[in-house]
Amino acid sequence: MALVELVMPKMGESIIEATILKWVKNVGDSVEADETILEIATDKVDSEVPSPSAGVITEIMYQEDDVVEVGKVLAMISTDGAMPAKTTAPTAEVVASNGHANGHVQEKVAAVVTPPVTVSAPQPKMQPVMAGGGSDKFYSPLVKNIAQKENISYQELDAIPGTGLNGRVTKKDILQYVNTRPANGAAVQTPVAMAQVSAATTNQVAAPSPKPQKVSTSANDGAPIAKGNVEIIEMDRMRKLIAKHMVNSKQTSPHVTSFVEADVTDLVNWRNGVKKEFIQKYGEKITFTPIFVEAVIKALADYPMVNVSVSGDNIIVKKDINIGMATALPNGNLIVPVIKHADRMNLLGLTKSVNELAANARANKLSPEQIQGGTFTLTNVGTFGNVMGTPIINQPEVAILAVGAIRKKPAVLETEHGDVIAVRQMMFLSLSYDHRVVDGFLGGSFLRRVADYLEAFDKTREI
Repeated sequence: MALVELVMPKMGESIIEATILKWVKNVGDSVEADETILEIATDKVDSEVPSPSAGVITEIMYQEDDVVEVGKVLAMISTDGAMPAKTTAPTAEVVASNGHANGHVQEKVAAVVTPPVTVSAPQPKMQPVMAGGGSDKFYSPLVKNIAQKENISYQELDAIPGTGLNGRVTKKDILQYVNTRPANGAAVQTPVAMAQVSAATTNQVAAPSPKPQKVSTSANDGAPIAKGNVEIIEMDRMRKLIAKHMVNSKQTSPHVTSFVEADVTDLVNWRNGVKKEFIQKYGEKITFTPIFVEAVIKALADYPMVNVSVSGDNIIVKKDINIGMATALPNGNLIVPVIKHADRMNLLGLTKSVNELAANARANKLSPEQIQGGTFTLTNVGTFGNVMGTPIINQPEVAILAVGAIRKKPAVLETEHGDVIAVRQMMFLSLSYDHRVVDGFLGGSFLRRVADYLEAFDKTREI
């Protein structure tokens, strides 16, 4: 029987693990090549993992809500469509001695020796019996089994605050509840369990029951949680991971931020003048983002040492220019899809890529390949009405550019007749960079070059 391993895919350069959200297939199910087997999630994207080949799933290594490292084997697939043959359990004769000093009467007792069994996939058909009827909420088989063993009713289970996706109760949640469960809600032992305990503790004094643990009133950093007229909201999975990566970026890279102001009047007038024709001709809406990306690409070509990453004491210069574009999701979180080989695209190609990635991000349809491999990131804080920002570097990159809102402002213009004050379209650009490898001269020069390209935009450019 030929077996193929299904491994946790690499979801990005800085992502080392992912959470299993849902098994779409179970042990014994047939799958086709590229058919979805499970759904996973990282701090950046939820994704589906396809089958590497056609066959039958013979074993599943992890359960829902488990956090699995990249490269670990998730499941085994038999490519010839056959399940492993069941091994007949061998029978051993256990000799029980029962007699006296002058002779022994021996009784042969047949005992079944069960071979070790690998924990397999969660079986949704096995419904544990719990008091209190059913529930409309979804619980993984693991959580249900724990609830069954602890004699937890569905009413109790529904009341447990869940930290998983969409408030789902995880293994950690239910175990914490068991440890802090009130005495009147303690599990009732089954007759089989009572018999086992009785046989094992004959002539022994029963150990005292452990005292219920108190729920922590402090945050993870030791600071007390606020009291009074407050609402305490636990971070969702994505927010926890984003927070972790942001702290890691600050601890990894000494951040420096530089600012410039650019006059983008010609750029704004050009875009306003061609946007209707652009849609009619290409079926795409042109925003300012692809124009900003185009200027960044030109500046990176002029200053390639900004398009790098750091590995120990080595500087890795990236020959490809892959631009990440920070995109706000409906739930308020951010994701960074990547325009691959952006330096090979014209303005139309950049526009199509920007629109496609933004639409996929908001619809939660980004693939793992679309969020990895970035070499430089652009974030548009102007979409929130902000004039400038100090963004945090998207590791392992060494710089990130923030563009602010474009606003009409009075500005001094030099003309052949002298200086005049005119109303111009102005915007701030800010660059945060890793001061280990990008010093003030390089970072400031690169930022100024981006602004120069935007200010020198050809207002007579044809689409």
